[in-house]
Amino acid sequence: MTILFLSNYNIPNLHFTSSSFVVAPPFTSFQKYPTPPPLKRFSLIRDPPNRFSVICFSSVPDGMDTAASTSLYPFHRSKTIHLVRHAQGIHNVEGEKNHDAYLSYDLFDAHLTPLGWQQVSNLHKHVHETGLAKKIELVITSPLLRTMQTAVGVFGGEGYADGIDAPPLMVANAGNSNHAAISSLNSPPFIAVELCREHLGVHPCDKRRSITEYKSLFPAIDFSLIESNDDILWTADVREANEEVAKRGMKFVNWLWTRKEKEIAVVTHSGFLYHTLSAFGNDCHPSIKSEICTHFANCELRSMVIVDRSMIGSDAPTTNYPGKIPSGLDLPSDVAAEKHLKQGASQ
Repeated sequence: MTILFLSNYNIPNLHFTSSSFVVAPPFTSFQKYPTPPPLKRFSLIRDPPNRFSVICFSSVPDGMDTAASTSLYPFHRSKTIHLVRHAQGIHNVEGEKNHDAYLSYDLFDAHLTPLGWQQVSNLHKHVHETGLAKKIELVITSPLLRTMQTAVGVFGGEGYADGIDAPPLMVANAGNSNHAAISSLNSPPFIAVELCREHLGVHPCDKRRSITEYKSLFPAIDFSLIESNDDILWTADVREANEEVAKRGMKFVNWLWTRKEKEIAVVTHSGFLYHTLSAFGNDCHPSIKSEICTHFANCELRSMVIVDRSMIGSDAPTTNYPGKIPSGLDLPSDVAAEKHLKQGASQ
């Protein structure tokens, strides 16, 4: 089943416009969650196999069965996003031992651990076994070493060999990975986006390298949306506030509507995901709220549906069919009956 619900607008210091959208909890998840009981003020619909249904919030009068109040929303005004937190990085290990380690420049632009690469391999197998890999049209990644390593390892091709007529997604041993090169063959396009970075500032693990250096490590990732070669967003003495991360996250989700792709993977960070997704689910059952915005584990995947309620995403439907081809009389029976009654009354 798929449940969609409205975002909550009462976040301190944040002011959202009419560009609101609806988010559904995961219908495909690498970690499993219990199915919550249906709620009075949310409508449910059973999905056919291998499909999902887009429904929106429905106000249910007292005493009315929720099954009788199912709501609908145009399919072409929705996108499916597969959210992934990066695999285990060296900063996760050191920071769990001692939080002060996050201040160490030894963790600058933290790379994945050997355990992190095992997590990547397991998620790579999962997205292929479930058929998800074939559905994804675009992979968006935060431009940090650990997220790009995770993105190409999960959604990229197999091993890269010299002579292949395509640049590798990642060269061998990129970022001290001790990992073979990864091919871009039979993979969706990859694009790096600064909006989905982790908290900015103070922690060196969240500071990126120059785009010039990244291009040599990840030749097939598109960095064209990043304006500055050097990291001008990260500052050594000011840590981005949670409210600022949430606001940036809403801007990112609205930006997704400028993309033509309908099924998108996003590889990003725990803090970014938590503070962005916490804007949603405040009017629903706590188990669904938890399903949406509980902190992600390393290399966890949750799939969501977002719905545009404001005409941000104004793409024309691709599956609708206008009918009446060829044209002919097609007045519905109830409308015809009303028409004839009016004609009879006028005579």
